[in-house]
This record gives sequence, structure tokens and C-alpha cells, in this order.
Amino acid sequence: MSAYLHCLSHTPLVGYLDPAQAVLAEVDEVIGAARARIAAFDPQLVFLFAPDHYNGFFYDVMPAFCIGMAATAIGDFNSAAGPLDVPREIAEACASAVLEAGVDTAVSYRMQVDHGFAQPLELLLGGLDARPVIPVFINGVAQPLPGFARARLLGEAIGRFARSTGKRVLFLGSGGLSHQPPVPELAHVDARMAERLMGSGRDLPPNEREARQQRVISAAEGFVRDQNTLHPLNPAWDQHFLDLLEQRRYAELDGLANAELSALAGKSTHEVKTWVAAFAALGAYGDYQACERYYRPIPEWIAGFGSLSAHSLF
Repeated sequence: MSAYLHCLSHTPLVGYLDPAQAVLAEVDEVIGAARARIAAFDPQLVFLFAPDHYNGFFYDVMPAFCIGMAATAIGDFNSAAGPLDVPREIAEACASAVLEAGVDTAVSYRMQVDHGFAQPLELLLGGLDARPVIPVFINGVAQPLPGFARARLLGEAIGRFARSTGKRVLFLGSGGLSHQPPVPELAHVDARMAERLMGSGRDLPPNEREARQQRVISAAEGFVRDQNTLHPLNPAWDQHFLDLLEQRRYAELDGLANAELSALAGKSTHEVKTWVAAFAALGAYGDYQACERYYRPIPEWIAGFGSLSAHSLF
């Protein structure tokens, strides 16, 4: 086995608004087991596919995809802060290979990332710099969005490059499943918020960041009381999506329009394209076996919360 994969939902609400202790313990057990499997695999190189939430990427320049040559986590919602251990020469070679494969991607030598990247590195690897990691941003909130087919092609190109390195490679996908937290939309905000989305939100003053985080917490509290205050979670679609990944039925996702996905499962469900990219990357190694599937809708975290592992068969 030369490649391993784990995809995991993330949430900034851990520790702020948690489900019942039994549910929390269940999730902790799932994550702990995944962490142990990854440690046993002992990856030499990690590719992390994750989104952003207007903390590192803004409308001054909003790429569909971006590969980090260096990256720093901001530490929002008490997630880890500091530099990631990005092997620059390998990241540069990866970006060149992806472009040569016909997939347009931006690059960043000063990538700023938030909890979407930090949480899986903390929870699954033990820290931001525990392993060499190449961060791959996939836009999951800012219109216009890439579709499933483009995310799949990105993953396939990265998978072919990863295989060429000869290293034991771990692919991580972060985000999803069905959810729609209160993320601002450029078409529906006032001038001040528009300026934040254009780039001034990159370095928010502490009081504004605290107010922003409190809005998310308050929205989650309201959602627990009444799940019609936000887009309802869609467990049926979430389970169907997991089926598609396990069975390599990517064509059915390729045909799903962005607007249709938003209507089905919420506007932030586009984060699942990180899972598609990760599975497509693993698929570049040949057949794979998915395993250790977990799913539970968790209103306190405004998330259909999922976890899924897979490994190459060669």
C-alpha cells in the first residue's frame, strides 16, 4: 500500500457549541481511530485539499484552485496557528505537473489558511508541522465556483504527480457534508462587508474577528432550536455522496450543477469537492478500497458530519 486517504468534515464550532457528550465521544473515537491508522501508515508526504472561509482567499484575486508553496494558519476559532511544513521544491514541481496536465491552478508563496486546513492537520497528524504537507485550496464558497469535474481533474493530476514521487503519500480532504452556515455573499452585502470580501478582511482586528465568530455561534444556537433557520441538513444526500465515492461513480457528480447542489444540501456543501479531489488523486494509483465510514448529522456544528478512509490496493 503506497497511498492512503482520509476525508473528514471540519467545523469551527467544536468547543463552542458541542452535541451531547455521547455524540462527542463517538466523534472523538472515530477521529482517534483514523489518527492511529494514519500513524501506522507513516506517510512521507501529505496532500491536503481544503477550502477557505474568506480568511485567506478574497475577491481581490479568487482562484478556483491554488497550491501553496508555503502556508501559515491564522488560528481562527482556537484552531492551531503558525506555519505548515511545506516542502517548497516538491510543491513547485507539483504545480508545474498540474498545469502541464491541463488543469489551471494558481500558486501562492504566502498562502494564508484557516481552520479548514488546520483542523485535519491537528486532529489527524498531531500538528501543523507534524508531516511535510502540500496545501491545495479548492474554492467552496465564493461565486463563481468550480464544478465537480474540474475538482476531479485537479485531483487526478495531483495523484499522478504524487505517484511519481515514490513516497508513501497521504491524501486528506477537509470539509462538508451538507451545511450552510452564515457565510456572506458578495451579491447580498453592504459596502463595508463587500470591502472585507474584496480583501480587507485578510487581517481583521481582534474585535471584528470575535464578532464574526460570535455570529456563527449564534446562528448555530438558533439552528439547534429550529432547523429551518438555515438550510436544513440532508442526511439522505450525504449518504448518497459517500456511496458515490466508495463506488467510484464520479460521472454522476460530474453531471451535478453547482446550483443544484446548493439547493439539495446547502451553499457550503461545495466543500465536498475537496473529497472528490482527494479520492480522484487516490484513484491515480489504481483500484482502492474505501473503509471506516462514519456519518451523523450534527445540528450543533451545522454539519452533516462525515469521515471516510480508503487505501490503494497496490
